[in-house]
Amino acid sequence: MQHNKSSHVVESRRPKLLPLGAALMAVSFNTSAQQPAETEKEKVLTTVNVQAETGREPATEMSGAYAVRQSESATGLNQTLRDTPQSVSVVTRARMDDFGLNNINDALDGVTGINVERVETDRFYYSARGFDIVNFQVDGIGIPLVYGNVSGDLDTLLYDRIDVVRGATGLVSGAGNPSAAINFVRKRPTKDLQASAEISYGSWNDKRLEADIAGALNAAGSVRGRVVAAYQDRDSYLDFYSANKGVFYGVVEADVGSNTLLTLGHTYQRNRPKGVLWGALPLYFDDGTPTDYDVSTSNSADWTYWHTDTAITFAELQHDFANGWQAKAVFTHNDIESDSKLLYMYGTPVAGTDTGLFAWPAIYAMKNQQDLFDVRVNGPFNLAGREHELVLGASFSKSTLTYDGAFGDSLYDPVPSPFDGSFPEPVFNQPAGSADFEDKQRSLYAATRLQATDRLKLIFGANHTQVESKGVSFGAARVRDEGKITPYAGGVYDLTRNVSAYASHTRIFMPQNEIGFDFLPLAPAEGHSNEVGVKGEWLDKRLNTSLSVFKAKQDNLAEYVAFVAGQSIYQGVDTHSQGIELEVGGEIFPGLKLSAGYSQLSIEDDAGDDVRTYTPRKLFNLSGTWQATPRLKLGAKVNWKGETWIDQGGGVETRQSSYALVDLMAQYKIDKHWTASLNLNNVMDEKYLTSLMWGQSFYGAPRNANVSLSWKY
Repeated sequence: MQHNKSSHVVESRRPKLLPLGAALMAVSFNTSAQQPAETEKEKVLTTVNVQAETGREPATEMSGAYAVRQSESATGLNQTLRDTPQSVSVVTRARMDDFGLNNINDALDGVTGINVERVETDRFYYSARGFDIVNFQVDGIGIPLVYGNVSGDLDTLLYDRIDVVRGATGLVSGAGNPSAAINFVRKRPTKDLQASAEISYGSWNDKRLEADIAGALNAAGSVRGRVVAAYQDRDSYLDFYSANKGVFYGVVEADVGSNTLLTLGHTYQRNRPKGVLWGALPLYFDDGTPTDYDVSTSNSADWTYWHTDTAITFAELQHDFANGWQAKAVFTHNDIESDSKLLYMYGTPVAGTDTGLFAWPAIYAMKNQQDLFDVRVNGPFNLAGREHELVLGASFSKSTLTYDGAFGDSLYDPVPSPFDGSFPEPVFNQPAGSADFEDKQRSLYAATRLQATDRLKLIFGANHTQVESKGVSFGAARVRDEGKITPYAGGVYDLTRNVSAYASHTRIFMPQNEIGFDFLPLAPAEGHSNEVGVKGEWLDKRLNTSLSVFKAKQDNLAEYVAFVAGQSIYQGVDTHSQGIELEVGGEIFPGLKLSAGYSQLSIEDDAGDDVRTYTPRKLFNLSGTWQATPRLKLGAKVNWKGETWIDQGGGVETRQSSYALVDLMAQYKIDKHWTASLNLNNVMDEKYLTSLMWGQSFYGAPRNANVSLSWKY
């Protein structure tokens, strides 16, 4: 069980978290800039105008929409989803609010083709089209995942939307993985004063407070600010587990002259879980029969914890030229810290006894500093009597990481099962290895969209990425110097006013951090990805539909094979993935909004054998709300996963049957400011394993409920 971990967006060195009231009072809003109360429709129009003035994509928070029209996440070009030659899904602010999707796992669970691997209580992997997702971005800027996973309960309150672009996106990210790229789009200041607050209480003593306030900081409205804060404290259906987290986000933007915008922001999240899982439950006995524990069972101990802190500071400078061109520079500094005291149990329980398992207690401390810089220019140009668009950019990232650990003096001691949390806390006095290394990545990229005819748009681009590493990681040298040019080509043809056909091709170049049997990082995975499909816009562009067929090949893709000397060992496997995806999202008729998707795929090696069988071959998701009356909104959410399985060796196979999780919601608008909400989750009380990725697992949450009261100005 490897303890390598990286946060991607929110967790690190902590400046002290301000109390909620103090944080809100720290931003002073000039009341002379306030306008009379507006209708909801007027607020939507105002928000869109402000975003248009800053050159950003329109915000979703005031629209209540379940779909958007445009996104820059795929190519760096500001284009509609219909004009993007890849599959794009968007989780809007309304959808997150309606179903209480307060962390990124819950938000991504309902995205077409996305699978969340909850391998532990506080460490997660994500996959699409059969491959791990390693490309995470914030406002289009890539965040290095040092060990390829995400640690901590990452909050969604500070985001206006989450864009998911499936297929290889190496054009602007540098990592051409054919799974997907996930772009978290932050909330931004508004010129008009807006504020909201919410209090909620749920099963297992789940308490949450959140607040969000934005508006002008001077009478002219040329300086604007926003503060977002949340605190959550909860127990769990799992034995021994509890957690609390604090989230803060502050941002100020100023008009520096008529065409230049300066933005400064800072986010901070503090996670404090206790009784955490490191690894999970054994899934079979020594005689090959499957285990079957209570849903609440945990093989952790009450003295364990996994603390994570993330501080992110960013600065943006954007200038709009008179000819329609725009230049933008972004600098981001991430400061991530993790401190953990953990208990892993290995072995195979002996049927009919409490024996067969052994202890692997350890403590770890990790510090990771990341500096990222991106500069790009984009704009229109004329050629052959038509207007086209071009984007040119360069990016640089540097990540330094130190890691140190120690084993407890009860290493290898037998532990009883079933599990009661009584395993005593040891003295941690045996070295467990360390890491100290630096990663650098440099990229140059360019893309152009050519309006070849009235109906045909062509997109061409390329990215050159150079990756360098030096240092050591748990006794293994982490040294590399690798580079590659990744080309991209796509086309979109308008079949009718409402329907377009598209195709895209890109090469794959993905540096890998996984360790082989020689204790060195594997060589990069390489290959190609192809996609064709049809997209439609309907009902005055309020409803989006898409059908895509994809095929990808990756050579030397890292696949877990063993646990040796405290390290997870991988080997390179040549893989082939192909499948289909269908999606519909938006407003079918006034008052009925939905987002639904279905995906089906196959993943095989060169011999035609199934690989990565822990990944569901079929996924279906549906989220919808109906405005039953002017005051009452009703909704339902369904996530269905097809069967998964894993070969445990020795003739033992573990299977998770297909299952569906059904959630229900209801909101009642008390008056123009106050709304009461009820969310019921897993209403069918389905019992299921959260992941088979590591051959261990734990059970997902049983039926639970949450009530909340929110206020908006």
